Amino acid sequence: MSKNVLFIMCDQLRWDYLSCAGHPTLETPHIDALAKRGVRFDRAYVQSTICGPSRMSSYTGRYVSSHGSTWNGIPLKVGEMTLGDHLRPLGVRTALCGKTHMAADVEGMKRLGLAPDSQIGALVSECGFEPYERDDGLHPDGKYGKRNKNYDAYMKERGWEEENPWDSVANSGEDADGNILSGWFLDNSDIEARASDEESETPYITRRAMDFISEAGDTPWCLHLSYIKPHWPYIVPAPYHDMYGPNTHMPVVRSDVEKENPHPVYGAFMEERVSKAFTNETTRTKVIGAYMGLIKQIDDQMGELMAFLDAQGLTDDTLIVFTSDHGDYLGDHWMGEKELFHDQSARIPLIVVDPSREADVTRGTVSTALVEAIDVVPTILDYFGGQEVPHIIEGRSLLPLMQGKQHAVRDFVISEYDYSFRQARRRLGVDIREAKLTMLFDGRWKYIFSEGFRPMLFDLETDPEEFNDLGDNPDFAGECDRLRTLFFQWARRTSQRTTITDAQIENRSADLSEAKAGIVIGFATEEEYKYALAGAQTPQ
Repeated sequence: MSKNVLFIMCDQLRWDYLSCAGHPTLETPHIDALAKRGVRFDRAYVQSTICGPSRMSSYTGRYVSSHGSTWNGIPLKVGEMTLGDHLRPLGVRTALCGKTHMAADVEGMKRLGLAPDSQIGALVSECGFEPYERDDGLHPDGKYGKRNKNYDAYMKERGWEEENPWDSVANSGEDADGNILSGWFLDNSDIEARASDEESETPYITRRAMDFISEAGDTPWCLHLSYIKPHWPYIVPAPYHDMYGPNTHMPVVRSDVEKENPHPVYGAFMEERVSKAFTNETTRTKVIGAYMGLIKQIDDQMGELMAFLDAQGLTDDTLIVFTSDHGDYLGDHWMGEKELFHDQSARIPLIVVDPSREADVTRGTVSTALVEAIDVVPTILDYFGGQEVPHIIEGRSLLPLMQGKQHAVRDFVISEYDYSFRQARRRLGVDIREAKLTMLFDGRWKYIFSEGFRPMLFDLETDPEEFNDLGDNPDFAGECDRLRTLFFQWARRTSQRTTITDAQIENRSADLSEAKAGIVIGFATEEEYKYALAGAQTPQ
């Protein structure tokens, strides 16, 4: 059998909303079973805390400041190599079922004469994936998002005549009088979705993934199965809609201390509409019940999918990655959505199952190594036997760690956020080019560099809930200086020289290629030049 990879990503799934990560009431036995078969990385962080740039980092193996797609809808520029670009030369079919949040560089493609409907143009437009079925969700009746015509046709076959069944069926409920209640409104989150479980997004895209696997045959494949949920709209079909009442919810994590003279950027985000909505306990309770139900539905689908792999005889040849693109505040820290860098937002679940015998030494363990979402691409490339390309990919393969050959991956993790599109920037009066935040976390200290403002600093050893910002405390100025030095060392890295390897530079500087080409600058005499070409020492 050929080697295969199943790269599963959920959207907006918090690291701590799995029973294997310690959630006290939400049971996720099928995801837990993956953790028992592989390694659960307990300290994994995204490279940005919003969908688009986070995913572009996960698909390129590069930091946001390297690939340049800093926010949703900002195109990934033509020329950035993605997972598919690395795998196709190895004969691996690299396909997508679900979401990427990719925005194509239309202007760049036009400049280079790449037609969007050509083979190369389609791959560039789809983040390097063969789009077996792309479904980004987020397509209400309007300009935002791409409609999935296959899903529309499927729902019509099921008897739904709605023009946009994603919006009015899968993500809406109805009252006793038959009035449609949109899932976009948070207070409708506790209502049963009009769609049945089978008709809703998560089971639908799971079945499409199974279709791809069935059709793939003996060709090695890497399938990116990318779920839309538990991202909002927070609404879920029966029987999941009322499984998790208030008694099953974790208590809110926030303190009045956080609102006393907060960092200006943090304070501005507390004022966002979605943050204020989550301070209403009735609203928050409804949302969390749906959020937990959506995760339970995903877990049930993991059970279906793993049983399918078993039945197809593929389990022992398939590397599985299970992760998320970022978390969800859910009212913690007086915040809604994601975007800043508390663990609720920046920390993600990451489970990797390596079926090889070499990985038996770590099977079922929990790793506390600091890892990043950009480590997924080199891990998959390593699994298929590809060569390391550190001049392009900034992440590091996790396979050596999983096979007991390496104990630590890195000293700190980085996450970046461009808040120039947000109302918070306007409230602060910050210039677009200065609306940047960068988090550096070394396992204890979480340092957030903020253009134009003081830094934020949290000590997760003494303050694991991240309530006390020490960034303006003079007692911790030395710690801020140390972390700022690490940040600037990282910021000065070489990340744009992707067309030539370090080894090629080394060879070019060692083989006197300019001299061999007849460029003899620096030689005093012809004799000296001849000696150099012969590899001899310069005559005295």
